[in-house]
Amino acid sequence: MNGSLIFVLLLVSIVMFSKVIETWIKQRKVRPDHNDELEETLSKIGMLEDRIKVLERIITENRFDLKREIDSL
Repeated sequence: MNGSLIFVLLLVSIVMFSKVIETWIKQRKVRPDHNDELEETLSKIGMLEDRIKVLERIITENRFDLKREIDSL
């Protein structure tokens, strides 16, 4: 093969490899932000679960049933 052709192929492969490495580094940096979003979502789910528990307790109380019966009269 011609020496200049090998040089061009080597140069192109170095550029392509550097682009792959650059993309990999950018994707690695995105992951910590994703973890923050995940933590925020999990905390919201926890708060919603607590609210549901409170609502279930209110509905199952006897006073709620009595109040509903009185309102239906």
